[in-house]
Amino acid sequence: MIDLSTDYLGLKLKNPLVPSASPLSKNLDMALRLEDAGAGALVMYSLFEEELRREDAMLDRFLLHSGLGHGESDGGFLPDDGQFQGGLERYLTHLQQLKQRLEIPVVASLNGVTSSGWVELGRALEQAGADALELNVYHVAANARHSGENVEARYLSLLLELRRVVKLPIVMKLSPFFSSLPNFVRQLEHAGAQGVALFNRFYQPDIDLDQLRMTDQLHLSTAEEALLRIRWIAILHGRTRLTLAATGGVQSESEALKLLLAGADVVHLASCLLLHGPDKLTRILAAMQNWMQEKEYESVAQMKGSMSQKNLPDPNIVTRASYLRVLDSYSPQTGVWS
Repeated sequence: MIDLSTDYLGLKLKNPLVPSASPLSKNLDMALRLEDAGAGALVMYSLFEEELRREDAMLDRFLLHSGLGHGESDGGFLPDDGQFQGGLERYLTHLQQLKQRLEIPVVASLNGVTSSGWVELGRALEQAGADALELNVYHVAANARHSGENVEARYLSLLLELRRVVKLPIVMKLSPFFSSLPNFVRQLEHAGAQGVALFNRFYQPDIDLDQLRMTDQLHLSTAEEALLRIRWIAILHGRTRLTLAATGGVQSESEALKLLLAGADVVHLASCLLLHGPDKLTRILAAMQNWMQEKEYESVAQMKGSMSQKNLPDPNIVTRASYLRVLDSYSPQTGVWS
């Protein structure tokens, strides 16, 4: 029997396949189906600080100011704010329901913008029973006055503030745009993180040529996106004690296996589950086991990191050497160059 277990933020998982933050976790029945399909853990959909602040501001205006100028009104038409359940309350209630019904670990996902917001929300998520926190700092560095060090300091400051009040394991979800990712990961480790998730996908705006306006459109990840994760996880494996979570680009067992060979501790799934449903996870897991049996691997621990930079005969293959080889290997189609 192949041992598929893995360690994730100090948690022992039965296997490394973890549904990442997506709308699928908003539904309790769907979460149960993901567990039945074989998920090792579950990352909840993200709790956005901005949405909570907007909701609070709207409620404040409605409840406190809607009666102004109406002297004959006694306020009886206003809803009872004690019966109103805001976004935070809904998230915490759902988290508690997931913890009551699921046997696998549940990771809360927090997308914050201010130190105070992260501290308040992080404490609430811990009290509600989350097994760990995934922190998503979705920050586009568009200010020319901010250096790379300024951007890193923003992440570190938020992490340190939260680490001061929360005891739960914390995983930082990062973008691929840091100038020296290994150095920054080392700083996060020293600041108290237990893991990093690589990588956050920045959704790019487009331009509508007919309407001459900027537009937003969701594009699900593709298998090609896994290549960036493979490279950086292969570089980081064995050079940090942090949990390495691969997120983005996993469409089949092929990407999952490659990421584990590179050194990932867990592999996040989202797009393939949104497209094909929970049964896709079961099929990926079965195909992984078949491949491992063919290659005579006895456990995930045995294969994990065996193709990392640290263990490769030629470590340069994941850095500049691959760049040169790929360019030299290209052959144009007959007749294209004359």
